[in-house]
Amino acid sequence: MKKILPLTHGLRGEIEIPGDKSISHRAIILSSLSNSHVEVSNFLAAADCMSTVKCMKALGAKIRQSGEKLLITGQTLHEPENVLDADNSGTTLRLLMGLLAPQKFLTTFTGDTSLRKRPMARVIQPLTQMGASIVGRNSNKNLPITILPNKKNLRGITYQMPVASAQVKSAILLAGLFAETPTTVIEPAPSRNHTEKMLEAFGVQLEKSGNAIKIFPTNKLIAPDRIFVPCDISSAAYWIVLATVLKNSNIIIRDVGINPTRTGILDVLKNMGAKIELLNERTSGGELSADINVVPSKLRGVEIGGEIIPRLIDEIPILAVAAAFAEGTTIIRDVSELKVKESDRLAAIVDEFNKISPETFTATDDSLIIRGGRKKIFAECKTHSDHRMAMSLSIFGAAAEGVAFDNADCVKISYPNFFDAFR
Repeated sequence: MKKILPLTHGLRGEIEIPGDKSISHRAIILSSLSNSHVEVSNFLAAADCMSTVKCMKALGAKIRQSGEKLLITGQTLHEPENVLDADNSGTTLRLLMGLLAPQKFLTTFTGDTSLRKRPMARVIQPLTQMGASIVGRNSNKNLPITILPNKKNLRGITYQMPVASAQVKSAILLAGLFAETPTTVIEPAPSRNHTEKMLEAFGVQLEKSGNAIKIFPTNKLIAPDRIFVPCDISSAAYWIVLATVLKNSNIIIRDVGINPTRTGILDVLKNMGAKIELLNERTSGGELSADINVVPSKLRGVEIGGEIIPRLIDEIPILAVAAAFAEGTTIIRDVSELKVKESDRLAAIVDEFNKISPETFTATDDSLIIRGGRKKIFAECKTHSDHRMAMSLSIFGAAAEGVAFDNADCVKISYPNFFDAFR
């Protein structure tokens, strides 16, 4: 069991966080498709991104790693000698399904126990409409999944997404790179747009109109010499919440990506009363970043839902922790997507967070209700082998009366040195 003690003295100074996970995945994939050398710095060398590195190497890319820097030389993709193992990484699996759906060779994917439970039908459906042949294990198209050799080029489609999902959108756009005609994806609400920005940085022609993105096929990617990966706002969110609710705190987090499709957590926390200041804003490779200063503040409950949810879906567990320290009730609607993450996060939040703050958290089919300001106690909890649950429990315990939980190693998926800040 991992034990986190209360941080009674507050959180002060500079907090170092890792590179952005979403951007790291996409930098690896697109750099591997170019015919030149690309240096990727501040790469997140965590388990999920290393799954993408492993798979791209198996497909022919030449990738050399030195700490948080990668040197990638793209090659023509070829059939892997073995099954591709995405481990726990849904991003690796879904993006590579899009990339490999148009290819002339066979690919089979597998993953760990958690990933094999996650449904892939919503990715397979649009790829099949484009002409791909993909076989899954059952009606939910669970792993293992085999992509059969594509005898004809994919056809471009216009696809109206039923649910906003950056991973599904990205899979369709990557498949569209190799289609005969342009492909258009229409989202019900904007999701994170790192794929679009990275594609444009590699010279791919895109057209955007409202929530519609059209991609034009290309035979050649023009790679930048260098890509700097900003620090991950999802990782920063844990420390932003802790400094907000913990007395005597004052922190700076540098080089944090503030892409508007990812800053829902900042918007909501500010609306709750958090004192968050963005300093030294700048742009690199089309991605905005800034230094973030946070001091303690008094929070109030809010109601959110709709279009903001795709902008903070990964931060909902830590946002729920913040809401537990707020005055009044917070209602987070339209979060059924939480049920198909690394764990059923909607159920896990209710089951585990209530052990620390009893009778605070309840859920409906697609909403989370948090009644703030209630008593906090020391508790033993379960992570459900979910990295975001483990890190949120840590922050909850540090701001309250402490916590102990199992499987602390699951944080290696996205934030390998997370616990260093507690030493």
